[in-house]
Amino acid sequence: MYYPRIDNEIDGLVAYLEVQLDALRESAHGLTEEQARSRPCRSALSIGGLIKHATFVMDGVLGERRASTHGTDSPAWEQLAAQFYGSFALTDDESLHGALEAFDTTRAAYLAEVRSADPDEVVLVGPAPWDGVLEPMEVARRYSLVHHVEELARHAGHADIIREQIDGATGPALHLAARGLPGNDFVQPWTPPTT
Repeated sequence: MYYPRIDNEIDGLVAYLEVQLDALRESAHGLTEEQARSRPCRSALSIGGLIKHATFVMDGVLGERRASTHGTDSPAWEQLAAQFYGSFALTDDESLHGALEAFDTTRAAYLAEVRSADPDEVVLVGPAPWDGVLEPMEVARRYSLVHHVEELARHAGHADIIREQIDGATGPALHLAARGLPGNDFVQPWTPPTT
C-alpha cells in the first residue's frame, strides 16, 4: 500500500503505479493455468489477459511501438490497434507463467523510465478514437502518467472482481499471501480452497 507522504511528483506517481501493478500481479497468485484464462464475468477479460495487456501498455511506453506519431488512418495505427485488442487474452501458445515473467521484466524497465521522467516534458500520445481523438496530440508527461495510474487502477479493479468470481479471493488477502505476510484483525492471507 502507498500512503500519501511528502514526495516529489515523480516519486508519488511511481508509488501509485507500483500499487496498481502489485495488485494486478497479486491477482494471479495461486491460480492454475485454467483459472488464469477463465472469464467468469460477462466480459471477455481474464486475469492472464489483464497481465498481458498491462505488459503491452508498459512496453509501448518504453518505445517499442511508434504508431503514436500517426493518425488512425495509417497502417502503423491499424497494426497497433490489432496488437492492442489482441493483448487482452493469452493465446494458446502463451502461459500465465510466461506472461508473469514478461510482466516482471517490463515492469522494472517501465518504472525506471517513469522515475527518470520530467513531468513538464511535452510528449506525443496516440489517437484515442473511442474518445473521438483521431490524431496524435501533445500533452505534458504528467498527464500521460496520471492516465497510466487511472488505467492500471481500472484494470486492477477488473482483476479484483474476476478473482473474487473465480475463488472468492480478495485483494488484501492475496497481497498478504503473495508477500508471505501475517494476517491481522482485519484480513488474513489467502489460502487455497480445500476440496
